[in-house]
Amino acid sequence: MKVGNPNTTLMGARRNSQRDDFIAAYDAYSDAIYRHCFFRVSDENRARDLMQETFTKTWVHLVHGNQIENLRAFLYRTANNLIIDYYRKKKTSSLDELLENTAGPAAEPIALAQNHFEASFAIASLSQLDEIYRQVITMRYVDELPVKEIAQILNEKENVISVRLHRGLKRARALMTDGPNNNHDTFS
Repeated sequence: MKVGNPNTTLMGARRNSQRDDFIAAYDAYSDAIYRHCFFRVSDENRARDLMQETFTKTWVHLVHGNQIENLRAFLYRTANNLIIDYYRKKKTSSLDELLENTAGPAAEPIALAQNHFEASFAIASLSQLDEIYRQVITMRYVDELPVKEIAQILNEKENVISVRLHRGLKRARALMTDGPNNNHDTFS
């Protein structure tokens, strides 16, 4: 039996392992990345495209021989960068457009209306927050990421993320309680 070059065999084994790890990561995180993108862009097709582009860029990064310590954090960082690029290319949409594009489950008409109203109110409150607060609140409470992982994704210290969460939630509560026209300068 002819034995191939050991370096070639090792590279092939590494590539197979890398591919298997990538497929496992896709299975584990694709839905969460999609939800994260959808919550940020409010468009199903755009969110799906961003999720797919996130995994494509990650695969290309791996194929070029780059190592990734925390794949989940890397995926979220890539998705966030793509979302930022998307918004730089596109003007922000109005809340009405956001609500029109948000699909919900079928339910009783009264319950559906109540849920729609509550969701609209929460989305309106979040949309009035500064991006740094909206981003960490989304990652923590929508994506259910721990503070430590959010800090890795955003290249910040855990304490900075905790402070942003605290201030952002305080501001969001004030907006939901007092309405959008309150003027709490102390929250900025």
